[in-house]
Amino acid sequence: QVQLVESGGGLVQAGGSLRLSCAASGLTFSSYAVDWFRQAPGKEREFVAAIRWPGNRLYYLDSVKGRFTISRDNGKNTVYLQMNSLKPEDTAVYYCAAGRISKVTATLVREREYDYWGQGTQVTVSS
Repeated sequence: QVQLVESGGGLVQAGGSLRLSCAASGLTFSSYAVDWFRQAPGKEREFVAAIRWPGNRLYYLDSVKGRFTISRDNGKNTVYLQMNSLKPEDTAVYYCAAGRISKVTATLVREREYDYWGQGTQVTVSS
């Protein structure tokens, strides 16, 4: 069965860094976009970052631009989210989600178009 497993979350001070990983199995990785979302306490889940090909096109939530970087290693079936200069408002559960590349669009994100979701990893940024 398909599994998306996030890792790398934790507690960090403001200004610090974390790298999240999302390891995918049970699917044809090259056929799926794997994007990052987050959900802060009391808030709706929101899109954070996406990567599309060809051209390695990157898309980000405005508030994380310049601080977060998404990348993808097709040989390892893994997508990463490097998070630098973290702020307390980045505190959330971070999820990766996989959707068929032919269906999901990074310019108009619709959660219902994603087929699989990970269990989430907690990121807590202290001030």
